[in-house]
Amino acid sequence: MIKKKYGTYIKKCREEKGYSQQQMAELLGIARTSYINIEQDKRELSLDEAQRLAGIFNITINDILGERSPNIEKYKDMIIAFLQMYVDNKKDGKVPKTKLAKLIYLADFAWYYENLESMSGMQYKKLQYGPVADTYFRVLDEMFESGEINIETKNDLILVSLGRATASKKIESLNNKELKLISNINNKWEDKRTNEIVEFTHSQMPWKFGRDGETVHYELITQEDPDHVY
Repeated sequence: MIKKKYGTYIKKCREEKGYSQQQMAELLGIARTSYINIEQDKRELSLDEAQRLAGIFNITINDILGERSPNIEKYKDMIIAFLQMYVDNKKDGKVPKTKLAKLIYLADFAWYYENLESMSGMQYKKLQYGPVADTYFRVLDEMFESGEINIETKNDLILVSLGRATASKKIESLNNKELKLISNINNKWEDKRTNEIVEFTHSQMPWKFGRDGETVHYELITQEDPDHVY
């Protein structure tokens, strides 16, 4: 069950659409009194009800939940965590830029699958090579300028690796469970080619049902089979 206060926002969306409380109750398949209790924060939403409301109002579940603002520093630490794992596993530490974007995406959406919130709070868009966080390219530029990462071009690939400032950085913004998920994702994909992880993200529901250039919705990942989340 989803346990956040969202009644005022749902009421606002309903009134903007011109629906009555009775109409909303019928659309959700519940009693009018139950719907009124939702708007008054006296009744919790089920995941199915939240998904139905998102469809009715043409919004996302994150909108309903009042999802937290993106945590840029945590997002940067997710990048650093993946790069550190490449070094720890005796790789050369250089990860293709596109592949790195997909690894971060899988971490955010897999965390949402388990916890109904993303790890970083970032929003993702459907771009040519898969879902990418809105600020991914700007964040990489900032990290490069600050010496946190290195970026180089080799054989038409843009490769990202740790900078001196982050080679031994202790990551404190990620808890043990989050780091474990990142490790599991890394172990599965570190030896795979970039096009393999791109094809995998294209086979998932968030990508399939997204529109080019628009937001990829987190809630769709909850419809995937457990073995197809990452």
